[in-house]
Amino acid sequence: MSRIDILKEQVAALPLSPGVYQFLDANGVIIYVGKAKSLRKRVSSYFVQSKEHSAKVRVLVKNIAAIRHIVVGSEQDALLLENSLIKTHQPRYNILLKDDKSYPWIVLRKEYFPRVESTRQLRHDGSQYFGPYSSIAMQRSILEFIREVIPLRTCKLNLSPQNIAKGKYGVCLQYHLGNCKAPCIGAQSQEGYSQLTDMVKDILKGDLRPVRRYLEENMRQAASALQFESAQRFKQRLDALDNYQSRSVIVSAKIVDCDIFSLLEDDDVAYCNFIRLRHGSIVAHHTVRLSTGIDSTPADMLTMAIQHIVENISHDLSREVIVPFLPSTTLLFDKVVFTIPKRGEKADLLEFSLKSARIYRAEQMRNLEIKNPERHTERLMNVMQKELRLDRQPRHIECFDNSNLQGTNPVAACVVFRDGKPSRKEYRHFNVKSVIGANDYATMQEIIYRRYSRQLEEGEELPDLIIVDGGKGQLSAACEILEGLGLSQSIPIIGLAERMEEVFYPNDPMPYYLSRTGEPLKVIRHIRDEAHRFGITFHRQKRSKNFITSALDGIEGIGDKSISDLMRHFRTVSKIKAATIEELSSIIGKSKATKVYNHFHD
Repeated sequence: MSRIDILKEQVAALPLSPGVYQFLDANGVIIYVGKAKSLRKRVSSYFVQSKEHSAKVRVLVKNIAAIRHIVVGSEQDALLLENSLIKTHQPRYNILLKDDKSYPWIVLRKEYFPRVESTRQLRHDGSQYFGPYSSIAMQRSILEFIREVIPLRTCKLNLSPQNIAKGKYGVCLQYHLGNCKAPCIGAQSQEGYSQLTDMVKDILKGDLRPVRRYLEENMRQAASALQFESAQRFKQRLDALDNYQSRSVIVSAKIVDCDIFSLLEDDDVAYCNFIRLRHGSIVAHHTVRLSTGIDSTPADMLTMAIQHIVENISHDLSREVIVPFLPSTTLLFDKVVFTIPKRGEKADLLEFSLKSARIYRAEQMRNLEIKNPERHTERLMNVMQKELRLDRQPRHIECFDNSNLQGTNPVAACVVFRDGKPSRKEYRHFNVKSVIGANDYATMQEIIYRRYSRQLEEGEELPDLIIVDGGKGQLSAACEILEGLGLSQSIPIIGLAERMEEVFYPNDPMPYYLSRTGEPLKVIRHIRDEAHRFGITFHRQKRSKNFITSALDGIEGIGDKSISDLMRHFRTVSKIKAATIEELSSIIGKSKATKVYNHFHD
C-alpha cells in the first residue's frame, strides 16, 4: 500500500468534530498545524486532486508521513490551540508569528477602584484576566457592553484613599455623561464600587442571565417606543452575547505550567492521555495504549503510563501534575506535586484529557473494525444483546410496520436485518385481507400469523428478535399470535413506542429506556425507519394504482389490457383526459377511443 493510500485511510477515520490537525514528516517533525471546523472534511481536501492547490500545498502533501489531531469543543478553541502549537513548534509550512502576538484578554486591574480594559499581555500581577478571545471584535463588543451597562471608571488615576481624602482630583466628562459615579471625589464608596465589579465578573465568567433579561427588556421598550435604531443596538449586543465564550479550556489565565494525565480502562487494555500546559497554553498532547496485564490496578497502570511518557515523549514532568487519582507510588517522581481536582479549571482540563482518551479509543477501534469487519459485527451484537437484555445475539432481526389512510388500502411491511445491516432481498410486503378499516391491532395479528405460520410450515429460519412498531397494544396483539403458534418462548419480541428511546417487553407495563448515545438505539432507529419507509412506499403505490383503476374501470367496453396500454403511453389519467380522439385511437382503436373520450367529456 502506498504512502498516500495509508494517509487516506487515516483521514477516513478522522472525526467530523472541530479540532487541530498536525502533519509530520518522515523524521517525526511537525511541518504544518491547521485548524478545522470538521477535521475529516478539512484534512481530506489536501489529498484530492485539484488544480486550485498551490505549489506549496503540493510540496507539503509530498512531505507528509503521518497525521495527528486533537479534538476540541468549538471552532474558537481550535483557533486558540492552533495559535499555541504554531508558536511552540514553529512548523515550516505555517505562517510563523515572529512578533509573538497574543490573543486579546479582558483584565480587571488590581486597584482600589478596579478598571476593566483590554490587554494582550498576560501578567501575574494579581489582576484578574478573562478570555482569551478569538477575535478583537468580539472582545471590543463585550467591553463596550460592560461600559455602557455598568458605570465603572476609565481613567488611570491613582485613587488611593489618601489621594481622594486630599481632594487631588475633580470630576470629568464621564461623570456628567452618567458613565461614572465619581469615586475620585469620594462620591462612591469602595463597597458600592465592588458590587459593580462583581457584576462584571459574573458577565465575564459566563453568567449572562441578568444581562440577557436587561437587554431583552430594553430592546422591547425601545421597539414599543418606535426607537428602532436603539432596539437594533440592543439586538446586536444580544447577538454578541450568543457568540461570547467567557472561558476556554485550551488557554488558561490561572493555570500556568502543569502536566495532565487521565486514564481510560477497558477489559484488557487501557488508554492514558497526556497534556502539557506551558504559560497557560496547551503545547503537547499524546495518548498511549497499555495492556492491562494480570492483577493490575488502575494506580499501577497510571504509574506505568506516566513513566513511559516521561522516558519516551516528555522527558520530564512539571512541578504540578493533575491526575484523576494518585499513582501507586510517588517516589519515582521527585519534587512533583500530584493534584486531584474536584471542580474548577483543573477539573475541566482533566475532563478534556479524558475526552481525548475516549476519542482515541474510538478511533483505534474504528481502525481495527475497518480492517476486520467481523470484529465490528461481533462487538455490536454483544452490545445489543446486553442493552436489549436478550439471551442470544440478535443476528437476525425482523421488524413490522402497518400503513393505512383513514382505514383505506391497509398494508403492512416486514424488513429483515442481518448482523445489523439491511437484507433487502428478504423484505416482504403484505396486503391486509381479513381486516376492514383502521385496526392496527388486528392488522398486526394477521401479518404476524401469516409470516410465522408459513415459516413454520416451510421450515425456514426464525429470527433472533422481532420488533413491532408500536406500544403495548401492538406488542400484546403480536404476543397472542406467537403464543398460539408456540413461539412465545423461542423468539424474543419487543415493541417500540413513538418515542424512540422507549422499549416495551411482554408482560411488563413499564417501558425500558435505551441509552440515547449508544449504538443499539442507532441500529433500532435505522430498522424502524426502514420498515416505515418500505411500508409507506408500498401503501402509496397501492393507493395510486387504486386511483387509476377507479378512474378508468367505470368505462364500459374498456378492459384491463386497454387500460394498461393507455397508461403505458400517457403515464397519467390527466393526460388521458386531455387527449384527442385521434391520439386515443392510435393506441386502442377508434371504437374504444370514442368511449374513453365521451366518458371524460360528457
